[in-house]
Amino acid sequence: MVAAVLFDLDDTLFDHAHCARTALDVVRGSHACFSAIDVEELNRSHSVILEALHGDVAVGRVSIDRARAERFRRLFRAAGVEADDALSAATATSYRQAYLNARRAVDGAAQLLESLQPHARIAIVTNNLVAEQREKLRHCGLDRYVDVLMASEEAGVSKPDPKIFEMALERLECRAEDAVMVGDSWENDIEGARAAGIRAVWFNPLGAASPDSSVPILRSLTPAEEVLTVVGVRS
Repeated sequence: MVAAVLFDLDDTLFDHAHCARTALDVVRGSHACFSAIDVEELNRSHSVILEALHGDVAVGRVSIDRARAERFRRLFRAAGVEADDALSAATATSYRQAYLNARRAVDGAAQLLESLQPHARIAIVTNNLVAEQREKLRHCGLDRYVDVLMASEEAGVSKPDPKIFEMALERLECRAEDAVMVGDSWENDIEGARAAGIRAVWFNPLGAASPDSSVPILRSLTPAEEVLTVVGVRS
């Protein structure tokens, strides 16, 4: 029996990709240097820069405000513009407000957690700041279903380090063999969970090729009954 289900948050239950793209579209429309760049190319550049800075933010080594301004300083530079501190910070603020306005859950997330709650404890294991992730859950109405939020800022390590999964299991009072992890990142969620002895299910809505066919795949969080079967809560 599955006693607990661990979920990644960004791009598993929370639609970070939608928020980021929407916010970047606002920034792109406000600066000629970005408007001249293909949308997909700008998105890729932004994602690469965000990922490069995110590790230090996620464990609290760099403040999130500093990282946000630095992200746009680098993005401006990639577009051929040397942005000063004021421009970088102002652009980061504009992006942030647009991101907040676009926040939404992944389709079916609330219904899935509601269906799961009577059968297993629920944890979020995420590489980010505690307050940031708690507010996403609250805004999307998902917080009421979550028993444990384990963020890398608090854990001091990030996925795929198995320690962060082990800390979540300790709070859940659950053994690794009685838990399952659901996430969209193969490296962080699938490999990290398996290194901690936890069975993993890959949330793969884009249909990417699987590195290991033995790992169950979810293409959607709906319908909830089918997801619960794949997760192993119901037969």
